[in-house]
Amino acid sequence: MEPFHPLTPEIVEQLKSIVGASYVIADDPELLEPYGHDEIPDRHYAHLPEAVVRPRTAAEIAAVLKLANAERIAVTPRGAGSGLSGGAVPIHGGIVVATDRMNRILDVDLENLMVVVEPGVVTAAINERLAGTGLFYAGYPMSLETCFVGGNIAENAGGGKAVKYGVTGRYVLGLEVVTPTGDILELGGKLIKDVTGYNLVQLMVGSEGTLGIVTRATLRLTPQPSATVDLLVTFPDTTTAITLVPRVMAETGITPTAMEFIDRGSFAQACRYLNESLPYEDAGAVLIITVDGADRDQVTREYERIGELCRKHGAREIYVAETAANSERIWNVRRNIAESYAVISPDQANEDLVVPPARIPELIAGMEELATRHELLIPAYGHAGDGNIHTRIVRNPAWTREEWERRLPPVLDELYTLTASLGGRISGEHGIGHKRKPYMERFVSREYIAMIRAIKQALDPNGILNPGKVFD
Repeated sequence: MEPFHPLTPEIVEQLKSIVGASYVIADDPELLEPYGHDEIPDRHYAHLPEAVVRPRTAAEIAAVLKLANAERIAVTPRGAGSGLSGGAVPIHGGIVVATDRMNRILDVDLENLMVVVEPGVVTAAINERLAGTGLFYAGYPMSLETCFVGGNIAENAGGGKAVKYGVTGRYVLGLEVVTPTGDILELGGKLIKDVTGYNLVQLMVGSEGTLGIVTRATLRLTPQPSATVDLLVTFPDTTTAITLVPRVMAETGITPTAMEFIDRGSFAQACRYLNESLPYEDAGAVLIITVDGADRDQVTREYERIGELCRKHGAREIYVAETAANSERIWNVRRNIAESYAVISPDQANEDLVVPPARIPELIAGMEELATRHELLIPAYGHAGDGNIHTRIVRNPAWTREEWERRLPPVLDELYTLTASLGGRISGEHGIGHKRKPYMERFVSREYIAMIRAIKQALDPNGILNPGKVFD
């Protein structure tokens, strides 16, 4: 494939004629800089675009892509830029298509239990709009107050409630998508069942913006639970906590809304960061277990059964957060773990490992051994109920930046080797982007790579859309 072409002044003028001069940024590095990175701490993965366009309609996006395809210019779709894989980083320069102006909730269809939104809608805004209807959108990630729906779809984002409610893809019923060649496609719609041809809706979900740009989404809604309780359960050690996770569902028959694991160091660090007084001094590890349901009596019965099981299998303390304020205290600790480690060092490698849930104890044990041997911090926390463990490998403050850059690659190599040996994968919800791309062949077969290459080639023959992501 021939290299991508640079933008010319003439092409910039054509972009202005498509979306309006006020919505094109070019030739200004300071204004382009925010569009050259996502939330990865290491700016090594950043790259400036040559131009940013902020379209308002699918037709405008289609015109931009037709122009870019004809001129062989790289195009990178971008939502809120809250990703952790470099997926929205324009590593080949070119044009960034930012969807922040496409931020309308178009239709709240209470009869069909669906909502139709544009890609730039902040995920939390959906449930704010649904307040009082008895319905909610369950397919949201942890960062629901900052991320956009379009980015959630591109990454098939998950979150703390995925144990019970699943990830984004479960709720996507229809999409309007602009293809790399500039066609506008309607996929799916307000249909619960549809096997009319290939399931192209789910092909787009999780494709990381490499196959098309979502311009409208039809999402399924679900009844809002009327009662919710969070349990903060402390354990003497990691093994005792993590081996309980699969037993909760197997021995009680209850599917919790969430089961979050936090190791001792992460919980203590986040509490100190927030000046929070939650008990952590004697906790070797912590589980946050959420139960919700249609009525308070049902939820009480279920959390009491889970509590009994926890005590039976070694829990030290069980704190019941029955009020919204107490629940927020618990979840605020969980949400701020990553930020709290930035106090120790801004140099971190954020990883998004996923293994079969029963193999989590081996993964955690291996991470602890790696941390000790390499003399750095490898905190473990995340969605234990579905096998998705996060970490931010944190530079030892005693190391120079050069030493960190030299010693990190062997750590990552060992961590990925461990994950693969447990039947795991490189990402559970953050995506591959270009950060994890070099490790893809360690986790999937060459035949798998060949198949997704063939799909990419069929839909994007000139390779202009989000190039350099997932695979070269």
